[in-house]
Amino acid sequence: MAFLSLRAAALAALSLLGPAAADFRVKFDVETTGGPSSFTVLVHEDWAPIGAAHFKELVQAKFYDDTRFFRVIPTFMVQFGLSGDPKISTEWRSKTIQDEPVKVSNKPGYMTFAKTGAPNSRTSQLFINYVDNGRLDGMGFSPFGEVEGDGMSVVKQIFNCGESPNQGQIQSEGNSYLDRSFAKLSKIIKASVVESSEDPVRVLLLWALQSRVPGTCCAKLWRISWLLGARS
Repeated sequence: MAFLSLRAAALAALSLLGPAAADFRVKFDVETTGGPSSFTVLVHEDWAPIGAAHFKELVQAKFYDDTRFFRVIPTFMVQFGLSGDPKISTEWRSKTIQDEPVKVSNKPGYMTFAKTGAPNSRTSQLFINYVDNGRLDGMGFSPFGEVEGDGMSVVKQIFNCGESPNQGQIQSEGNSYLDRSFAKLSKIIKASVVESSEDPVRVLLLWALQSRVPGTCCAKLWRISWLLGARS
């Protein structure tokens, strides 16, 4: 019984501590109709592990730096993820990833890779949902992250270009085409993984959950309570 009480307490505390250690954040520095700003996406690895890992690889390769939001439908989503350099677009277009189960629905503010009707067609293009796009769930669009806090107020200031930019020309000409023909497009200046340290309280709680020695339960609970109190 003592172990079960500890387990319940630890699980409850973990639920209040925010993202797990495997999750990560990506900050987007952007220029929109509102001027220079930024928003942060919290990536949940357990939602879509393949998509989360691929997104992190793209960000760390600086793929999204100096790119444009080229498809904007206020009643649907905003799309981006074509490189401003045609050579880079060609390189990444062949790096498709496997489909994976849709574990969470496409809610407003959630991010998912764009895909065609073909299987395993995800590459670098992304959607940020403006509205509840649950209809995408059955098409295999697997969300892997969510815009945090008031970040959607920034996302909603992305210039509404509709569907005018030609994706084929973006891939073949890059930013030279977009800057020449669609100078008002909002842009990503830089996307970067936000470095964070391991949460000591989370480490302790996970340790408590893994231990089944009843004799140490009181000491563990005391330590957990003390650390949680120190955080408040």
